[in-house]
Amino acid sequence: MKRTEAIARLTAPGEPSEIIEGKLWGRPCRMFRNTPRNLRELFESTRSDATFLVYDSERYTFDETQRAAARVSNLLINRYGIRKGDRVAISMRNFPEWVFAYNAITSIGAIAVALNALWEPEEMAFGLEDCGARVLFADQERLDRLATMQSDHIPEVIAVRPRSDLSPGIENLADLIQDESDDFPDATVEPDDPATIFYTSGSTGHPKGAVSCHGNILNALWSGELEGQVGPMVSGVKPPERDYQLAALLGVPLFHATGNHAVILRSYRLQRKVVSMYRWDAERALDLIEAERIATVIAPSTVTGDLVRAAENSSRDLSSLRAVGGGGAARSPEQVRNIDRTLGNAVPVTGWGMTETNSIGTGIGGEDYLQHPGSSGRPSAVVDLRVVDENGDPLPAGERGELQVRGATIIQGYWNNPEATAEAFDGDWLKTGDIAYLDDEGYLYIVDRIKDLVIRGGENIGCAEVEAALLEHPDVLEAAVYAVPDERLGEEVGATVHVANHVDAEALRSFLKGHIAGFKIPRYISFMSVPLPRLGSGKIDKRSVRGAFVDSITQ
Repeated sequence: MKRTEAIARLTAPGEPSEIIEGKLWGRPCRMFRNTPRNLRELFESTRSDATFLVYDSERYTFDETQRAAARVSNLLINRYGIRKGDRVAISMRNFPEWVFAYNAITSIGAIAVALNALWEPEEMAFGLEDCGARVLFADQERLDRLATMQSDHIPEVIAVRPRSDLSPGIENLADLIQDESDDFPDATVEPDDPATIFYTSGSTGHPKGAVSCHGNILNALWSGELEGQVGPMVSGVKPPERDYQLAALLGVPLFHATGNHAVILRSYRLQRKVVSMYRWDAERALDLIEAERIATVIAPSTVTGDLVRAAENSSRDLSSLRAVGGGGAARSPEQVRNIDRTLGNAVPVTGWGMTETNSIGTGIGGEDYLQHPGSSGRPSAVVDLRVVDENGDPLPAGERGELQVRGATIIQGYWNNPEATAEAFDGDWLKTGDIAYLDDEGYLYIVDRIKDLVIRGGENIGCAEVEAALLEHPDVLEAAVYAVPDERLGEEVGATVHVANHVDAEALRSFLKGHIAGFKIPRYISFMSVPLPRLGSGKIDKRSVRGAFVDSITQ
């Protein structure tokens, strides 16, 4: 069966995945008729005694997770006065409490703000001030950073798994929820109500808070579910029968939509067990795949590349593994083939999506992926793609231009940033900043990007943000930050700086540690004693600066 035929059959009137015409954020779009009205309905409708969250020796069922979330929601209302529309931030590793807090916040109509747990104090201060968070859930690493944070806006802080004495005014979540009810309080939450803010690095300045409503997220989840049904219909290969619970490995952070949406939220309807890692470690991942009979791993190409290399010399039983998904950055065709060759029963899967699209855009997997290893797949049923020229006019198949997307999964815009929101949209179309083309069959190929970003191991790093941090150093007069190709991470951060006096590279990196997260600090730094070359417009000619540096390290 062709893909278009499978989608038409599954989304026809009266089918569980029926698609109708509707609106989200006031924009016309195709959407699924049968999604719940809000995330709380999703969580409540999937309560069961099946195992949901596994972290080290801890195990929580779907029902236990909801009971814990209910206690947190009552705490937020009764002690902290949280109401619909209030922002509540989460900054921690992938502990079960991340999920408890997220479910609690969204279930009472408040907005869950996913802060990047790698941020340094200055970055944390920006995020908390930008979103106006009233409460922050933080683990010990984040509590340590908060202690040095200077900000005019410090919310109430709830400690998660603290390992040391708490500062005055901060209390342990485990103690706070002991006497709270495990029944959810009443709340009215509509599909168009904001549910989340996920921060994404852009091409200018600070990260931007992408605002999604409940309807955006639920349509993204249903879209992923539909793709899971289409695949077997097109390939003719039925999913294998199993006598044990479906399981996924969580090796990517929950402050990204991939971890939160594709791994955690999609597991509710699938009744899938999620095994969470404290940090990524390929050997530990192989242990967990064997012990927990993991079927799915979804992660950037850096992580899946590590997994393939570790598996090549491993004697562990990985026969339960069925799908190795990707995202965040393109895989090399060689890695696609290596997944198929090395991981036995597992098929490679990938797609294109953004924080702004709730990770939904295109998808491809299995034999289709092996036949088109350079492609990101074909569009979801509830999004439209187009490629436009410099004037915004649509281009025919095969011609390269900027990729734009619209549909039911697209964010409202950026929190507290109307200028960035206006810049990001062309009417209802979101401008992705990716240079791409669509072939005659509708396969998407990403070939470059307009946005000034480095994508390091799936993490978007705004070059302007790193440049601004470099310019804080008293001896740095100019800075150009750019992507340097890297075999494992895809790209690394490079910088060329014009300095007034001699500056040691390690000293400059040490200086940056107080301003930006470690993953943003340039691995490569080139110094110049003369001004950087400029274009006729007066802007730094970053293309020539980057080209000169990359040539210097590859010769």
